Amino acid sequence: MSHNTYNKIWAEAQRSLNGLLQKEIEEKSQKPTKDRLLAFQMLGTFYIKYVQIFHNLEAAYDQIVHPQKRLIIRQVLDGVMGRILELKNEMVDLEYSEFHYFDDILQDLKLPPDSIDIPIPRYFIKEKLKVLKEREKILAQILLDAGLYDDEPKKQLKVMVLEEAVRLIQIAERARQGRLRATFMKQIYLEEKRERQARLQGKKGPDVDSSAVCIQKFWRGHTQLKKTLKIRDEEMIFLGMIPPAHFQRPSASLIRAQKVDHLRCEIQEMHESDYQSALVSIKERVKEIEGPDIKESLQDQIRQWFIECRHLTGRFPDYPDEEQGGSTAIFSEKTPEEVVAELAAKEAEELKKKGRKKGKKEKKEKGKKKKEKDADKKPKKKDEDEDDGWKMAPSNFLPIMEQGNNKYKDVWQNRDEGWNFSQEYDPELIKEEKRKEVEEEIRVQVDELMRQELKNLKLAVDREAEKKTKKGKKGKKKGRRKGKKDRRKKKSKKDKDLTPDRTIDSLFKELVEEKILIRAKKVKLSDYVGEYSYLGTTLRQVDIEPMPSLADVKQLITLYGVLPLGSQSVHEKAPLVKALLLAGPIGVGKKMLIHALCTETGANFFNLSAANIAGKYPGKAGLQMMLHMVLKVAKQLQPSVIWIGDTEKTFYRKVPKAEKEMEPKRLKKQLPKILKTLKIEDRILIVGTTKRPFDADLKSFCKVYKKIILVPRPDYASRFVLWKHIIQQNGGILTKQLNISCLAQVSDGYTQGHIVNAVQAVLTERRLMQAIKKPLAAAEFLTPLARQDPVYKEEEETFKAWYAKTPLGKARIKSLTATEETGKGKGKGKGKDKGKDKEKKKEAKKGKKKK
Repeated sequence: MSHNTYNKIWAEAQRSLNGLLQKEIEEKSQKPTKDRLLAFQMLGTFYIKYVQIFHNLEAAYDQIVHPQKRLIIRQVLDGVMGRILELKNEMVDLEYSEFHYFDDILQDLKLPPDSIDIPIPRYFIKEKLKVLKEREKILAQILLDAGLYDDEPKKQLKVMVLEEAVRLIQIAERARQGRLRATFMKQIYLEEKRERQARLQGKKGPDVDSSAVCIQKFWRGHTQLKKTLKIRDEEMIFLGMIPPAHFQRPSASLIRAQKVDHLRCEIQEMHESDYQSALVSIKERVKEIEGPDIKESLQDQIRQWFIECRHLTGRFPDYPDEEQGGSTAIFSEKTPEEVVAELAAKEAEELKKKGRKKGKKEKKEKGKKKKEKDADKKPKKKDEDEDDGWKMAPSNFLPIMEQGNNKYKDVWQNRDEGWNFSQEYDPELIKEEKRKEVEEEIRVQVDELMRQELKNLKLAVDREAEKKTKKGKKGKKKGRRKGKKDRRKKKSKKDKDLTPDRTIDSLFKELVEEKILIRAKKVKLSDYVGEYSYLGTTLRQVDIEPMPSLADVKQLITLYGVLPLGSQSVHEKAPLVKALLLAGPIGVGKKMLIHALCTETGANFFNLSAANIAGKYPGKAGLQMMLHMVLKVAKQLQPSVIWIGDTEKTFYRKVPKAEKEMEPKRLKKQLPKILKTLKIEDRILIVGTTKRPFDADLKSFCKVYKKIILVPRPDYASRFVLWKHIIQQNGGILTKQLNISCLAQVSDGYTQGHIVNAVQAVLTERRLMQAIKKPLAAAEFLTPLARQDPVYKEEEETFKAWYAKTPLGKARIKSLTATEETGKGKGKGKGKDKGKDKEKKKEAKKGKKKK
């Protein structure tokens, strides 16, 4: 696509963003809503629209070659990413669930389910591609030197003697000839048998005419069948039910588009390097040409200010310090008249201070009484706020988006770019930016000169010596500095560096050799195939909690893992997720998701599973050293993912006898401490995976893992897509003889891992060679599938029951029961209470009469 096309995409994204920002401002001014469904609908629509803007901005940022445009797009893109994460966090707080369903909203907006897909920005990898390649080389070299190379070793070819090779060929040839002779002899035998039977029965063979008619009948039937199948295929292609044949082949236009994209990326790099060199050269040019004029004008303005102040006040003013901003404070804030007013205000304040000292005691007593009253009032206010309803929380990213939007409006919306066909940098914009920098640099020099000039003027005209600073103040400052130093010392004691003499490279090498830092498999998140849950909203309306789909799980990994790890600005301001837990049965793709997370963000992959660290770095000191090394390398080479496989073992209630030697609970006390040490700027994510979460102590488990994602077995729609994807991935060809729908139905209860094993067992090299003559059939996959144990409903129910005991699960159940009770309380319950009150009153009246 052309430059103009991507400019239009950007302009469209900015228009829709401008509309959304206005709606958000309007929403802030509105009153809180008590209707939670209405609040979720609003959040859901905002979320979907921001995701659409995200799609357009990501495409524009990846392909626009103008370096100055890309700066603004990047700012807005990071803001939109962060806002999506904020909205997701608010939806979780509102619904008490990690999974949300937007079927009805998508239907109202007339959008396909793909529009909820969150794209992974390509700049996450592109911008640090060189660093990642170098790190990959270092890692490969360390593994090779240590003899720990992960790749499968190549099979060693045995050298065969010529005589043995000839003998093997002879055996194979004789066997082939024997098979051919056997089939030939069988045909002769069957023909002789037929003739013998015909002689015995006395029947004559078929006539020439009748045999010709029989052959014609079969041939015509065969040709007609071929024609009808062809017509049916054409009709299905016309209706859009089957993709045409050329769709399966790589399109020439698609290949050409990919080449153009690659070329655009190269042009991007060229323009960026030109822009960076232009920043330096244009600044120097501005300094040479405009520098002297700027210096003169600044000096004239400051001198004029001196004269005006002297004229109004009768004496020269004090020059602002560097901390106050120097001459910028003069021009930005103060005019000579304002200076007079300020001096008068200072004198008035000094007089007031003397009067205030006497009434301090009375004010303190009054203040205490007021505080007590306020303390009594505060809880009432909280209750009132709770009754008011839900209101959208303040955002950290709205100001960033507004700033980027305003820059776009001011600079790029109506800018004429007819001259800039190749979309290189705009020198006029650079001049504007650098002129401000040059002014600031010259201003500092001018301030020094003018301070001296003002001192000379004061001595010559007013005969005033410069006021000396008091010693007491200096002493106070020194005392404060000492206090800061003491604090730093205390901090340094807590955060002791256990490896001060070692480099990061040596620590990296040691962790690789100990198999703690491992190589992540190159798997993309798009390879985790799954369909959407199309009935999520309808099931929730009938009070049935649906199991999440695989697409929902993939979306959560993108939101909680990929986006914060990929962007530093998003990680610092978005809702912080330090630890993530993936719980689900064997084979649902938990490890694959972690490898994909590392691949998409270029993160380092640390394995701190109980089985992996068993016997390594023994004792408390060894454990501390290992964790210190891991965190030091992880922080230095951000982003990083720390994986704890079978994490339920770390939180065992009772350690099994067979696993006591492994010491699985080594990290139990250390994990909460690690989470506390992780700061906002540290792009480190701890990810745990578990197939038996119910074996762990729930309280300590949920303290570490506050974000829990339940990974389910695939539903019918996901299995249908999975069978297709995995068969094609392993070299299989999809034909009409292969009934995918049947396979998806039969494989109910089986996970992605089971399906992969079944497909790999069937699609051997020999079977793939036969695929052209003998197409694949569904029955072939059933035997290897049946040999594996599926995930039964009982196991799925145990996972659901366990999740219901987690803090978020409990909150979800509580909210559902609360809504049911409020619904019931409107009808019969209130009438019963009134009836009881009437009966009590009657009984009280009867008692009085008797007395």
